[in-house]
Amino acid sequence: MINLKLIIKIIGSLLIVEGIALLIAFGVSLLYMEPDVNSLLISALICIITGWIISSAIKNAHGKFKKNDGFLTVTLVWIVFSFFGCLPFILSGYIPSLTNAFFETMSGFTTTGSTILNNIEYIPHGLLFWRSMTQWLGGMGIIVLSLAILPSFGIGGMQLFGAEVTGPVADKLTPKIHETAKRLWGIYVILTLIETILLYVGGMNIFDAVNHSFTTISSGGYSTKQASIAYWDSPFIQYVIIFFMFLAGTNFNLIYGCFIGRFNKLRKNEEFVTYLFIILGFTAVIFIGLLITENIGKEKTFRDAMFQVVSIITTTGFATANYLNWIPFLVFTIFLLFFFGGSTGSTSGNIKIMRIILLMKNCRCEFKRILHPNAIIPVHLNKHSVSDGIIQNVLAFFITYILILLLALVYFY
Repeated sequence: MINLKLIIKIIGSLLIVEGIALLIAFGVSLLYMEPDVNSLLISALICIITGWIISSAIKNAHGKFKKNDGFLTVTLVWIVFSFFGCLPFILSGYIPSLTNAFFETMSGFTTTGSTILNNIEYIPHGLLFWRSMTQWLGGMGIIVLSLAILPSFGIGGMQLFGAEVTGPVADKLTPKIHETAKRLWGIYVILTLIETILLYVGGMNIFDAVNHSFTTISSGGYSTKQASIAYWDSPFIQYVIIFFMFLAGTNFNLIYGCFIGRFNKLRKNEEFVTYLFIILGFTAVIFIGLLITENIGKEKTFRDAMFQVVSIITTTGFATANYLNWIPFLVFTIFLLFFFGGSTGSTSGNIKIMRIILLMKNCRCEFKRILHPNAIIPVHLNKHSVSDGIIQNVLAFFITYILILLLALVYFY
């Protein structure tokens, strides 16, 4: 039985959070005194009032919260958030079509990064800030945010956390879910602040620095400029963004471990080591290819190679070079990166490195089982045995991913 009351109450409470976020964007618009002021204020009030009415109307929202309740809640939150989040674009008239505005907002909250805008710099500062904030909120996860700031959702917290956090296994930093959520968001905020300062020092104005920090840490890729990061022909800015894209694709549990001095966890983690070697390997291949075919200097060649590799593997989507103009072999190499993704527990999307490792290890074990049918040969990751249930989940995810990809290819072809 679905716990509909508690699901609706959670959504209502989160709408208030979205309204507060819209008020921050309203403040940015006030600062620049642009025509999107009223649309952002009205949208914020609609969110807050609607959320308050829903939360107040639902009484006795208790009971068990199962895994299917968690998945349904996460799905509905993305839809509801995107619907209310697209209101400023529609009310301001900058994206008058509901379909286009909903697409832009959903692309933001899911950190997909696709856009329908042909002239980004035409959009007022307040709306651009809100557009970037949708990715920042969606990057770590709205549900994870709710567990951090709304401890009353302790019921079914693990179900919500497991439904929101990416990867085969949702690791907890502490026994209490809301404490784990607080620490994850704390790391997220700290990294955002550090990147903002570095980008500002590197030559961006404070508005661009904040926006690009939002969309780098979230692996979203929205920019305030039509030319994306290529607008700033600055090695420092590009290296800063490379570093923080890399961090965004790293498991935040490992980053937390580094914050408290446990650096050895990086070396012992198979997923992180594989993630690092994939980036270095692909960068080396593309660097050599560009050295042979392009004449732009060694440092810029290396920077272009690494930037594109890190941007694509982490699903961020920033660009500093048009890799479609590279030789076919390098374009194919870039194409392969689209199937990896970053680490589990990161803000990046796609299949994820851990799933790829488990798929490869399971294939190797299956060959061994064929040769030794009576032997018990488990799959190991980080010196721990992986349960059959997790392997089955990974296989199901991979097959579903490929099927959806094939259907999309057929449809768009």
